[in-house]
Amino acid sequence: MAGGASPGGSATTDTYAGARNWLLMPAWLVLGILSLAPVAMMLVYSFLTKEFRGGVIWEFSLAAYDQFFFDRGLFGDEPPRIEWTYISIFWRSIWQAGLATLMSLLIGFPTAYFIATRPEKVRPIWVFLITIPYWVNLLIRTVSMKFLLRDNGPLNDFLMSTGLIGEPIHIINTNFAVQLGLFYSYLPFMVLPIYASVERYNFTLSEAAADLYASKWVTLRRILLPTVKPGVIAGCILVFVPSLGSFLAPDLLGGAKNFMIGSLIEEQFKGSAGNWPFGAAIAMVLLTMVLILLLLFARQQARADREAGQ
Repeated sequence: MAGGASPGGSATTDTYAGARNWLLMPAWLVLGILSLAPVAMMLVYSFLTKEFRGGVIWEFSLAAYDQFFFDRGLFGDEPPRIEWTYISIFWRSIWQAGLATLMSLLIGFPTAYFIATRPEKVRPIWVFLITIPYWVNLLIRTVSMKFLLRDNGPLNDFLMSTGLIGEPIHIINTNFAVQLGLFYSYLPFMVLPIYASVERYNFTLSEAAADLYASKWVTLRRILLPTVKPGVIAGCILVFVPSLGSFLAPDLLGGAKNFMIGSLIEEQFKGSAGNWPFGAAIAMVLLTMVLILLLLFARQQARADREAGQ
């Protein structure tokens, strides 16, 4: 080629360097309008004052955050004490989301590995089967699970007809029901990232380990898992974060005794008697906690990548 130019252009040449900012403008507008603007509005509302009949008064205060962290008595004139009610709801949400993430990982990793090791022509079919139930609205799927798990539902009827149980098992309004709801809702978010990582895995590494008399467990722990670690991490984040703020599964399957932070936030914006500043403050506390966890994890991952590159 004349001038030494390659047919497809140089990978190091930025043809649109001058117009880069203009080309990114639509993406920045969408991100700002749909993501940053609502968060900014929520932040502002968290510092406003609740109007007695609903809504807000544009008087800035820390009353919403004070209500979350401290208990000052019925009339607000007692010495402040730590408000353990909301802290316990936060802890329950973290525990439920963590357990749902663990369940999804235990089921999702073998599932993703199975799909990735099928013949290439049938892999899209397996992925299709994983995703097709999620074409239905989440509310409809959660209500359907409630119908399935109720005392006189199909599951208990089947177990009683087979003689495995003598009376219905009470599942609805328990932690276990919430776990099933979260697990069912977000399992594909675990399977798909892991599947994408395992599909790119070089299986000759496993064959080489077997030739060196490594057991399957050692190959899994020391070769496969470190290689597909980015997919596992992405799946855990994609399951944990939405599970932490979920409110459909706790409301429909858990009942009042299994309140989660998403349900608490949703209650504050429901009806005219809701406390919008308090709901916004809880949302900001949740968002801050998630961001801190993600930043700590990203920092640890960057440190691990630097150590691996040395």
